[in-house]
Amino acid sequence: MFALDSVPAVLAVTRNPFIVYSSNVPRLRYLRPGLALILVFTGAKMLTARWFHAGAGVSALIIIVVLAMTISASALAGRRGGVFYG
Repeated sequence: MFALDSVPAVLAVTRNPFIVYSSNVPRLRYLRPGLALILVFTGAKMLTARWFHAGAGVSALIIIVVLAMTISASALAGRRGGVFYG
């Protein structure tokens, strides 16, 4: 589903098809909780940096796993409910 009324507004700013498409794709249902979890992880990492060091690889892996779970959960919810929404 697209928000068809916003397509002309985006086309007034850019002709890049990727930007037009991605700005109009429905939002993922669980994106906000996933991003909140990533921010909590980042804050905890910063607060515990003195005692515990998580490397860049570990941090990237955790972020990728959280985003994958967020996308998967949203896709499953979208199949059941028929619509992605935020």
